[in-house]
Amino acid sequence: LSPGALEVSFVDPVNRRYRKLVMSDDAKVLLGGVFVGDIELYSQLRPLIGRNLGADPSAVLAPEGGADAMAGAELPDDAVVCSCNNIDAGVVRHAIHEQSCRTVGAIKECTSAGTVCGSCVPTLSKILGQELAKSGIAVSTAMCEHFAHSRAELYQLVKEGGQQTFTEIVTAFGRGRGCAVCKPVVASILSSLGTTSGRLHSPVGEQLGALQDTNDHVMANIQKNGTYSVIPRMPAGEVTPEQLLVLAQVALDYGLYLKLNGAQRIGMFGARLDQLPEIWRRLVDAGFESGHAYGKSLRMVKSCVGSTWCRYGVQDSTGMAVALERRYRGLRSPHKLKIGVSGCARECAEARAKDVGVIATTKGWNLYVGGNGGAQPAHAQLLIEDLDDENLVKCIDRFLMLYIQEADKLQRTARWVEDREGGIEELRRVVVEDSLGIGEELEAQMANHVATYEDEWTATLNDPQRLAKFVSFVNAPGVADPDLAWVPERGQMRPAHEMDSRTAPDPVRARELAALSLGATSPMGDAVEGEEIDR
Repeated sequence: LSPGALEVSFVDPVNRRYRKLVMSDDAKVLLGGVFVGDIELYSQLRPLIGRNLGADPSAVLAPEGGADAMAGAELPDDAVVCSCNNIDAGVVRHAIHEQSCRTVGAIKECTSAGTVCGSCVPTLSKILGQELAKSGIAVSTAMCEHFAHSRAELYQLVKEGGQQTFTEIVTAFGRGRGCAVCKPVVASILSSLGTTSGRLHSPVGEQLGALQDTNDHVMANIQKNGTYSVIPRMPAGEVTPEQLLVLAQVALDYGLYLKLNGAQRIGMFGARLDQLPEIWRRLVDAGFESGHAYGKSLRMVKSCVGSTWCRYGVQDSTGMAVALERRYRGLRSPHKLKIGVSGCARECAEARAKDVGVIATTKGWNLYVGGNGGAQPAHAQLLIEDLDDENLVKCIDRFLMLYIQEADKLQRTARWVEDREGGIEELRRVVVEDSLGIGEELEAQMANHVATYEDEWTATLNDPQRLAKFVSFVNAPGVADPDLAWVPERGQMRPAHEMDSRTAPDPVRARELAALSLGATSPMGDAVEGEEIDR
C-alpha cells in the first residue's frame, strides 16, 4: 500500500462480491482497486486511475447505488477514449462543442474515434450525452438520419407491425433510402424476428443480402489485402481426423494460411472471392457449417474437456457446449455473442469472460451473463446457481432473446447489463423469476430460431442466384485479382508487404517456387536467404 493511502472496501459474502478502492490520503484521488464477483464499475473507474474520483468512495462501493454515484462522473480531457486511434476525451468534447457533432456518427467522422474496433462507442455515446445535457440539448436516440428510433424501439415496431422488407420498414417508420448504419441493423432485426419469408434466419438471402456490408454479403471476413477468411464451425472445438485432413488438403490446394484461433477452431486465410464457393463446397461435403465469424451472431461456444476426460471435471462440459452451439448457431444479435462452458471451478474455458458463461458444479450448472474481453473487459455476473440442463437452457434462451430485443446497435451484453435499469438484480427477476410474464414468449422465439435454422453456406451453394456474386470482377468473371502477391513465412504464405522484394502472384505457386529456389528452411520454419521468387 502506498504511504498515506486509504483503503475503502465492501464485502458481501452472501452474493460473493468484494470491492476495494485505494484512495489518496484525502480520499479524492483514485490510486487503484480490486473487484471480485462484480465488475460493473470497471469501465468507468479504470480511466480515472491517478485522477480525482469525483464521488464519495463509500457511495461508489455501496451495494445499491454504486452506479448512481458514478453516473455523473466525467472522464478528464486527457483520458484516452479510443486506444486504437489514441483519441482522448478532450478531442471528443471539442468535436461536440466546436464542430457541432450531435451524433456518435458525426464524432466518428470528425475525430476517427470508434472507427476501428468500435469498443469505445458506448463511451463516446456517454460523453455525447453528458455534453449535450450540459448545453441543454436533447440527446437523440435515433439510429441514424433515416430512423428517429433506437434499435430497440425499431425492433418492437417491426415485431408488432409485421413488416418483412427494408422498404416496408423505412416507409412505415423512417425516411429516405437508408444507409450503411441502418440497413445491416434492419437485416439483423428481420432475421432475429424470423419475418422474412423463406429466409427465416439468413440475412444473406435474396431480400436481405443487399442490406449487408461486405463481410455478411459474401459470408466471409475481408482481409487487408482483399482476400477472405474461411472459418468453419467446430462446436466446442471438436473436429474429427477426417475433417482435419480435408482442411489440410484445401489449404494446400488453394495456398491458404492456417491458424488456430481463440474460438477453438481453425481459420484459413487468403481465399479469393471467386474461390469461396469452391472451398466451401468441399467443407460442406466434409460436414462443416458456416462459423459465422463474419456476422453479429453467435461466434462459438468454448469448452474444456470436462468430466469425459479430466479428473477434475464434475459435468460433461463438452457435451453441453456442443448442445448450446447447435442451438444458438446463426442467431443474429446486436453484437457478436460468445459462450463458454467450464467443467469445474478451475474455469479452463474462461466462461466468465464470455457473454454467457456456464460453470459446472456437483449439483448442475452456474449461469453467468454479461462478460467480454476487448478494450473494456468485464467479468460475467452470476445470474443463478445449480441449474439442471433443462432450466439452464431455458434461462439462456430468455437472456439472449431479451438482449436481442432491448440492446442498442453494436452494444455488447456487458454494457447492456450495466446500462439496464436495476442491473443484474432486475435482470435476474425478469429472466429467472419471470417478473414481467414474458418468459414463455422469449422461449417461443428461440424455439422458432432453432426450428428454422439453415446453414448459410449450404443454402448458398444450392442457389445459383447467390453464387453469381462470387466473382473478382463483374465484367471478367474468370479473372483473378492481379494485384495479389505472396511471400513465404514460417512454412506458410502471407500477403506481400510494400517492402518485400520476393513475391509471387499465386500462393500455391509461391510455395512451390520457394521450396525450389530456397531449398531449405531454418529450425523455426523461416525461409533461408536465397534466389528471389519473382524479380
